[in-house]
Amino acid sequence: MDAGKNKTLIYPLASRLAHIAMIVGFGLAYLIVDFSLYMHAVLGVMFGVAIAGRILWGLFGTKYSKFSDFHFRGLFRYFSSFSSHKTAYISHNPASSIAIIIILALGVVCSLSGLMVYGIDEKSGVFANLYESYSKFSFVKDIHEISANLLLGVILVHICGALVDKLIAKNDSLNAIITGFKSTLNAGAIKPNLAQKIFCIIWIGAILAALSFSFYKQNPLLKSHYEMVDYAMQNPTFAKECGSCHFIYPPFLLTAKSWEIMMSDLENHFGDDASIDDESNSEILKYLVQNSADKTDTKISTKIAKTSKNEIAITQNAYWIKKHDKIPAKTFEQKSIKSKANCEACHKGIQNGIIDLIKFESVK
Repeated sequence: MDAGKNKTLIYPLASRLAHIAMIVGFGLAYLIVDFSLYMHAVLGVMFGVAIAGRILWGLFGTKYSKFSDFHFRGLFRYFSSFSSHKTAYISHNPASSIAIIIILALGVVCSLSGLMVYGIDEKSGVFANLYESYSKFSFVKDIHEISANLLLGVILVHICGALVDKLIAKNDSLNAIITGFKSTLNAGAIKPNLAQKIFCIIWIGAILAALSFSFYKQNPLLKSHYEMVDYAMQNPTFAKECGSCHFIYPPFLLTAKSWEIMMSDLENHFGDDASIDDESNSEILKYLVQNSADKTDTKISTKIAKTSKNEIAITQNAYWIKKHDKIPAKTFEQKSIKSKANCEACHKGIQNGIIDLIKFESVK
């Protein structure tokens, strides 16, 4: 310890734990997005709660954690001090002050856009009402990805800065982030009041509660809002005629034009004669067109409509091919599947209009 300096508590335990939660939550969420979308969302919520708490703590927390105690000026002087006279900062130096503000701002954007994407793509969570307005809100996914990548970059720079501050500038700011204590000169230790202590308990409790969502998939923030469609109730003729030979393909899997082409030539229906009377044909076609890919506005229907070339087999659609291109061809040859057209083998909820197996299993 430097002469005349004392070890002083400048960061409370709650803020240090929340700091860890932000790092772990964002880092893991970034890494597992391609492996578990639900856990990605859970970790994203935990990260968002930690971010929200940190913003409030920056406004009403203890000294040294408040934004009013940050140093935004003197960035050049701070960097130049590495090779000359050191400028001492009890709390955040100019570089870390700027980085933290950017991280918090991007964290808010990333968290909110992530919840929106989860609603738009998966019909889940607090923004599930946006599911059928995909074309209007699809841009949110770009915002989420851009903010996440920018956030990752700023965090890495922030970490490097902390290491430079410790190894080159020989400051103990990094130690303070871990232990809460820092060698200071004539600085008083923080003394949280009752309201701040209560807030800290709520803050950490909320972070832990967010993490526990992974064990309760019906939580209000992330629960699925998929609803099983009863095609027999919506259109008995469609369900009876089409379901008599194979499982019911949801109308949104093909465009209106594709359905018109298919229904105009049922005598040659994939090698079979599936002819029906004109009245039934007209009724079914009307229903299929009204609920086709280009008449609905979900992620799947929009992607199918945009890539359609009026094919009458969903497996020939470019979007379908892209979504299944990593599945080995031998998989479709298994006895339990037999054909690429046997969607029901993997998508157990498809006869009720649900493509995602996991979401189907979570529907009550």
